[in-house]
Formats: sequence, C-alpha cells, structure tokens
Amino acid sequence: MKTILKAGENRRIAKAMLDYSMLADGDRVLVAVSGGVDSLVLAWLLHTWRNKAPIAYEVQAVYVDMRPADVPEAGAGQRAGLIRDRLALLGLSCQVLPGELPALPDTQQGEDGVDARADTSGICFQCARNRRRLLFEHARAQGFNTIALGHHRDDIVETFFINLTCSGNISTMRPKQVLFSGRLALIRPLAYLVKEEIRAIGGRLGLDPVASDCPVSEQTRRQDIRGLLAQMYEQIPGSRDHVFAALGNVRQDYLLLQESPSH
Repeated sequence: MKTILKAGENRRIAKAMLDYSMLADGDRVLVAVSGGVDSLVLAWLLHTWRNKAPIAYEVQAVYVDMRPADVPEAGAGQRAGLIRDRLALLGLSCQVLPGELPALPDTQQGEDGVDARADTSGICFQCARNRRRLLFEHARAQGFNTIALGHHRDDIVETFFINLTCSGNISTMRPKQVLFSGRLALIRPLAYLVKEEIRAIGGRLGLDPVASDCPVSEQTRRQDIRGLLAQMYEQIPGSRDHVFAALGNVRQDYLLLQESPSH
C-alpha cells in the first residue's frame, strides 16, 4: 500500500472516508467497475484497504454489460473478459450483469451537408438509469448494503456545472448518499482525489484501462463541460481548488428565493 499510494493521496482518501463515515464493520460492499482506471483503482483500494482497516467488510466487484436490445450477444463477454482479467490481477473476482442499451437517435444532417451530432443527453440518462437500476436490484437481491463508485473530485465539479447550466439547479454528487431509508448507501472514496492522481496510481499498479465501447463516447454534455472547465482552470489560477471548496461553503442567505409557481 505504501509503495503505491503517496502520503498525500493516502491521507485524502482516508479523510474522505472518515469525513463521510463511508464504511462500517460488517458492511457488504459492491464495487461498480466500468473498465476505466477510476473504478479499477477503487476496486484495488477497497480490496487492499481491508488489510489495514480496523473494521471487517466484504468486497465484490460487478460490471454491468450494456448491450443493444436488437443484438443482445454483440460483444458479449469480450469486454467483460478483459475487465475480469484486470481484476483477477488485483485478486478480485467480478460478476457480470447483462443490461440493455437504449436505442440511439438518428443522426441529423446539417445545412452544410455535414452530419450534425445527435442529442444524446436522453440516451446517456436512460443508460445511466438502467445501469443504476440493475446495480440496486443486484445489491438488494444479494444482501449488499453499500455500492462503491469511482467518481473523483473532477467528476463532482463537472456534475455541479452540468446541473447548473443544463438543469437550472445547484447540486452535485455527494461522497456518500444514503438511500431507501438507510437500506443502501452510495460511497465515493476517491472524492478528494483529482483525475491525474488516480491515473498515476493506476500507472504504479500497472493497470491498463479497458477502452470504452460506448457508441456516444466523447459526444456528451459532460465532455463539453470538461473542456470549458479546463479553459477556466488555465485562465484563473487556483480556480480548480476554489470551485471544489465552494461546494462545501454554500452561503444560502446570498442565494435567490425560489420562484413561486405561477397561477
């Protein structure tokens, strides 16, 4: 553990887990893996952390294999097999849950004759909702009380800006969210690390991420927001840290009153 995690990384992971009371003795934790470096590092972390944790908890990795409804066997097992291989190197087994990929919208042709990017926001929402539903159902059926997700600090900030600019509300993902009257908790132990740190940890582990086969990869609103934030961080020194700090420093007395519904 000490040779993989730098002192600052180890300290901030521990702080996130302590600040939000993410784990308790006897927890059964389902780690949602996607094949990306974030979720693979998270699986390694929670598996390895048990060696030094003062509590005992169980860890099981699970991958939701989203497939087109009209071609249910397309790519079946290929990507899942690669993910299983990565996790096997970490000493973890992985269960695969088959899921149905929503139908893609037709591509629109612009006035200049170039195919315009179709609006995929609804597709991404449906796909995420389907994956989450399958995870929740599996956790309930198998008796898991915690689902661990690989979201990091940059994901949390991006979600804030997506909600701000596209949904008209001020909200984001919390490092820990308790659902269903306390029967299930979502935890994000990497919440205090930035993307570059997680990639560096993956590099030290020798982890190669499994390439995404998402048909709308790199064509999402999140990617747009990520580009805008990169420009802001470059132009305003310190803004990356200040934005994240602001999410825990809300001055409600200086926000607008919620509009009353029109009659």
